[in-house]
Amino acid sequence: MSQTLQQEISACRLCGERFALTKTAHRPRPVPWFRPTARLLIAGQAPGMRVHESGRPFDDRSGDRLRDWLGIGRDLFYDQAQVACVPAAFCFPGYDAKGSDLPPPKICAQTWQDRVMGELQSVQLTVLVGGYAHKGHLGLRAGVTETVRNWRDHAPSVFVLPHPSWRNTGWIRKNPWFEEELLPQLRAQVAKVLQPKIDHNAVAQV
Repeated sequence: MSQTLQQEISACRLCGERFALTKTAHRPRPVPWFRPTARLLIAGQAPGMRVHESGRPFDDRSGDRLRDWLGIGRDLFYDQAQVACVPAAFCFPGYDAKGSDLPPPKICAQTWQDRVMGELQSVQLTVLVGGYAHKGHLGLRAGVTETVRNWRDHAPSVFVLPHPSWRNTGWIRKNPWFEEELLPQLRAQVAKVLQPKIDHNAVAQV
């Protein structure tokens, strides 16, 4: 059952020694967020520091932007019966000496990914957020810009997105087709998949 698997993931300490050697020297805190009934899957990279502290995926400004891209509010986004968030690694990997996010440890996906995906049999729409998700789920080795530019190759059951970090604001401005062409199609598909749960009068605003 999903609850048992979530409990197993929550108790995982495989990367304890690895995290202790990072600049943050933090302890593992996996953030599993899924139920077998979920119809929308958000596949990302790994939790950031704020998510590590709160225990809720995308509980930061990047999450605000992602919810705006999807056209849904926080209540629906955090309804695990409808929306699953399964990153490449369930724990915050820490910072390197320069203060940048470390990559998600491969051992996490190797240990848990197949089991989690095996439970998510109700998913109708998968949203891949960032390069790690593009590579992990589609096996793509192209850059993020090329992958997202070719989003129609995977839609409507899969949408590929850049990371919603505010550091990517410049990228969005340089690629106006993203907001003009991709996002309307993404929001329409999200609404279709999550009906009748979605409330069009409660769309998230950034």
